[in-house]
Amino acid sequence: MVRVPFRAAADRVRHRLTRFTRPKLAARTTARTPGDLTGAAPKPYVRALSMLAVVVIGAWLGLLAVGSIRTPVGPMDTNMTLRPSLTGGSKINVSPLGALELDSHIAPLRLDVDVDRLDPVRSQALVDQPERFSGLQDEVTRDVAAGTRELAVRSCVAVISGATALGLVVYRRPRRALAAGGLALTLLAASGVSAYATWNPKSVLEPKFSGLLSSAPSLVGDARSIVTEFDIYQQELARLVTNVTRLYDATSTLPVYQPDPGTIRALHVSDIHLNPAAWHIIASLVEQYEIDVIIDSGDTMDHGSAAENGFLDPIRDLGAPYVWVRGNHDSMVTQAYLEKFRNVRVLDDGRTVNVAGLRIAGTGDAQFTPDRSKPVGGKAAAELEGMRLATSLRDQEQAGTPVDIAVAHDPNTARQTDGTVPLVLAGHLHNRINEQLKGGTRLKVEGSTGGGGLRAVQNDKPEKVRASVLYLDRSTRRLQAWDEITLGGLGLTTAEVSRHLPEENLKKDAPSSPAPTPSPTRSPARPTPSP
Repeated sequence: MVRVPFRAAADRVRHRLTRFTRPKLAARTTARTPGDLTGAAPKPYVRALSMLAVVVIGAWLGLLAVGSIRTPVGPMDTNMTLRPSLTGGSKINVSPLGALELDSHIAPLRLDVDVDRLDPVRSQALVDQPERFSGLQDEVTRDVAAGTRELAVRSCVAVISGATALGLVVYRRPRRALAAGGLALTLLAASGVSAYATWNPKSVLEPKFSGLLSSAPSLVGDARSIVTEFDIYQQELARLVTNVTRLYDATSTLPVYQPDPGTIRALHVSDIHLNPAAWHIIASLVEQYEIDVIIDSGDTMDHGSAAENGFLDPIRDLGAPYVWVRGNHDSMVTQAYLEKFRNVRVLDDGRTVNVAGLRIAGTGDAQFTPDRSKPVGGKAAAELEGMRLATSLRDQEQAGTPVDIAVAHDPNTARQTDGTVPLVLAGHLHNRINEQLKGGTRLKVEGSTGGGGLRAVQNDKPEKVRASVLYLDRSTRRLQAWDEITLGGLGLTTAEVSRHLPEENLKKDAPSSPAPTPSPTRSPARPTPSP
């Protein structure tokens, strides 16, 4: 009998809850759409993000499916494609030789041009009628412009179709699908405006070439094979330099790249660290680029012992004067041994030499740390040595014999010369830095030309081999351009050649002293510095 009143009270509570919840359930039911499986109406920003995702994915799929055209460019057959990209730019793929990258524009779209083949008919016409070469550049320009216009139209169709089709699949409502297509067209138009507004025709002055030596023997692949077959490895590296510089020249045949007899070519190397492959690379660069002087900013050795001195002997046969400063891994024993070489100019304590039309001054590193102990004096000692070098540079300028290039091993030393010399070179960090200092001096820090040395085989990832070719005007002795050469580390056979111009040259319509390329007719997170 007691259960009856309790049951009645429970029924009353259940009835009241049902009265309050029924309208809310009805509202949620009417808010659902046929394709909505969430049960609740999404918030506005969620709807906007989902629409944007549908538009981007649909547009990307549309570009992949039909967003490319096949068009002739001069004697070549090419495929032009627009691809989504975070950085923009243009990429010309010359398979299997490599690719040329240009920072042509800033937009979320990149232009890819794949060179498929040379058309035999059009190529033969150029051979039979050499006078057509004079108009080839205009013909190529017209072909590229026509192809770009056709690609723009096709890309619009591809983007709208892809976004609309995916919108129809996701939303199952024609109105939402058409909205997706319209938004895709708007985003494409905005990207086009961004590309047009940031278009940089001078990007052809600073191309970046990357290539792969396909003929490298398969045994050059891991640390063990490098130890057993190192002679083959270093020969392949030298051949790689030769091949890539030729490909770079062949791919970048623009008038501004013709060799200039008024240019001094200096090769900047650093931090070889007892890697014998470096001498083959340097010798190949000297030959291919017709180098006038080699500048080494130190750490040629690992321990600076007399037993290592024989490693330096190939310097005699590199075919160019060799300017050297002591690094923190080079001892006074190393320095005394190099001073005996006829083609070597050792710089220390602000000493100055005249080589290849350049006046170069430098100083050795203030510390010697091959035992990996904590540097004595550290940064303060390096800066103090830089102050002494800066004083020497100012004295020489007052004497009417200003220095063109200063050299030090530690960038902390090099920075102290700001305002006393146009260009200062350094190493030590195993990474490149290019910086215009406040006083007007340009600081260029080179990476490791020895790929960190033979001990780099102990690392999980090989350190890259780096060197730079500097082009200086013979009359003003100012830096006009430089090429950064980057090779894959031990066991790798990739290579890149990237051209750069100082900001003052980029601002000009035509650089006063164009940067030359190697002659094609000649024979073949910041890493921690080593303590």
